[in-house]
Amino acid sequence: MEEAVRISKILSELGLCSRREADTYIEQGLVMLDGKVVTELGTRAYRSQKVELKKQAAIQQSSKATVILNKPVGYISHLDDDKAFTPAASLVTQDNFQVSKQKSSRNPRFNTDGLAPAGRLDIDSSGLLVITQDGRIAKTIIGEQSAIEKEYLVRVEGKLVSQGLELLRYGLSLDGYKLKHAEVEWQNDDQLRFVLTEGRNRQIRRMCELVGLHVTGLKRVRIGNVLLGDLPTGMWRFLEEKENF
Repeated sequence: MEEAVRISKILSELGLCSRREADTYIEQGLVMLDGKVVTELGTRAYRSQKVELKKQAAIQQSSKATVILNKPVGYISHLDDDKAFTPAASLVTQDNFQVSKQKSSRNPRFNTDGLAPAGRLDIDSSGLLVITQDGRIAKTIIGEQSAIEKEYLVRVEGKLVSQGLELLRYGLSLDGYKLKHAEVEWQNDDQLRFVLTEGRNRQIRRMCELVGLHVTGLKRVRIGNVLLGDLPTGMWRFLEEKENF
């Protein structure tokens, strides 16, 4: 027997918006169920019913910005009330906008309200950080079902234990959790390339410690199909229309 679920969940499953965004649109009277406006949060429907956004909501959704930032070391990726640390989102200013490579109609003076990081990159690491106003993008990258690859270049020092490379690829556990398979290979004498489909707290640094290595530098260069490329440190650009994770 078909189960009725929240309309916000159906909209999220359809890829039209996130659940939180759906609730906002419901409050604004911009969600339709079988041609009628939904007026109450928490309203349930069957997946066989027609759930859609009004044109105004679709326009609002398409106007949400997603930013690609080359985060420097020393900035935290998440938003924090602790003033001792500077969030990476503070770098999303007109002065730090990469003009030369950006082919976008968006104005770098756009409203930054609601920008939030889609995933973390610790304070000692640098590289690609996605900051977005779009809940669909965040779900794609960090949702529970996400299996998007994240690629890192990692400088290390120390002596790798016997079978250490194989252990990095599969066989290690953190906090009682068996890590998923990873792609790990040497780039040169002191640099490894990691490709992960998960992102536990300081995962690569802790993995390396377990096999006798100490990380001296870590840079994320890719998330899914989106590359950091030659974006200078501390600079940002918009996610281009042709790009997808």
